[in-house]
Amino acid sequence: MALEIRQQLRQTQQLVMTPQLQQAIKLLQFNHLEMVNAVEQELTENPLLEALAYDEPFTDKESEDRNDLNALEDTVREPERGEREVLDADWENYLDSYGGDYSPALRDFSDQRPLENRAASQKNLFRHLLEQLQLSKLTDMDRRIALEIIGNLDENGFLDISLEELANSLNVDLDKVRAVLAEVQQFDPRGVAACDLRECLLIQAKALEPPNSLAVRILEEAFNSLHRGKLDEVVRKLKVPAEHVRDAVKVISSLNPRPGTAFANSDTIYIVPDIFVIKTGNDYSIVLNDDGLPRLRISPFYQQALHSGVSPAGTKDYIQERMRAAVWLIKSIHQRQRTIYKVTQSIIKFQRGFFDKGIDYLRPLILKDVADDVDMHESTISRVTTNKYVHTPRGIFELKYFFNSGIRYGADAIASESVKNQILRIVKSENPNRPASDKQIVEELARSHVHIARRTVAKYRDILGIPPSSRRRKKF
Repeated sequence: MALEIRQQLRQTQQLVMTPQLQQAIKLLQFNHLEMVNAVEQELTENPLLEALAYDEPFTDKESEDRNDLNALEDTVREPERGEREVLDADWENYLDSYGGDYSPALRDFSDQRPLENRAASQKNLFRHLLEQLQLSKLTDMDRRIALEIIGNLDENGFLDISLEELANSLNVDLDKVRAVLAEVQQFDPRGVAACDLRECLLIQAKALEPPNSLAVRILEEAFNSLHRGKLDEVVRKLKVPAEHVRDAVKVISSLNPRPGTAFANSDTIYIVPDIFVIKTGNDYSIVLNDDGLPRLRISPFYQQALHSGVSPAGTKDYIQERMRAAVWLIKSIHQRQRTIYKVTQSIIKFQRGFFDKGIDYLRPLILKDVADDVDMHESTISRVTTNKYVHTPRGIFELKYFFNSGIRYGADAIASESVKNQILRIVKSENPNRPASDKQIVEELARSHVHIARRTVAKYRDILGIPPSSRRRKKF
């Protein structure tokens, strides 16, 4: 069969995501702080947007437009000539009068924050070690090796590269690298630049004042037994009294297994809730967080310029384009707020037991349940609940927190977060000398009509950061 090229007309339907729709979806998944920054950016770029002062009331027309968002679209439709009064603006006088405010030479910078209110830069581990390296008596070649070692330390202070790789990358002898590494390991904090946990603790134990020779022996000869918590093996291997071993283990326990974390970034990350749920009587009211979010309106000045008949065609096209962008932004913000409100309202309806009685009454919930309730798509619910926090009478939670898989609870089901909370309670109330094993936790949960497998308990225990029973047992 011969091949030939043909032209065909075909009519198809497909979804096209317009830039306006992309912006609306982007705003929907922003949290409160990201939303404030996005609006501030739009205010900077779009001259048709204005931010009202919080104590400045809307006019009757602006209030009507905010309640009826479709009315805002009328502002971008050009009226017939003669409907509006022609605006005769003297642009040169306008720029002379108001443009000077933005001249850097005329600003007094009085609106800037005082110097004492600015955050100071923190010293990290690299800078701390670099200062000591600059004061050391190492040769230039040794400094180069030491700098390479310092640059390959992880956040805990451990060397994150093998000595062989280090020697090959610098084209130097392996013994030379070991010698420089020993010098760097004497820097503050002690234990830094170690290759593993044993070496880290051993460096610190050798620098103890007063010295403890038994602690050094345990780390050198019986570290594996110590790490497994087998003190009886340590006693048999070293042939020393058990009381002396327990005293030495106490000393080892006081050492820092992660010396680099002292220089980690410890800035507190503050969570700004997007929604407040307030209990009023027997019901709950929802308040959206508008703190810091500017109140937007379309500039009356540019509305008059758009409807006047004296503006050049290019100017009018530009104003109309920016007007559409401003109107769509305001509509998108209002739509975002309404969507968050409806989703939060649905979550409260499904998780009323949690709000009334606590985490033990958190019920299983999936995105489809809320999507069907508010008549939206699951992807929309996912965007709304991602990276957004709600302040409730029981604390601050991410909206995703209320969506949990179900676990059999008698004839009903219970949320996985409730089961994790019960496991945490069991571990906190256990005897430290005889901690509960995963099997015993399964049996304890079964007595509360919660039926899960031992491997599920182990998984939840790992998520909660709880070590196994062998490592939770009190040794001394």
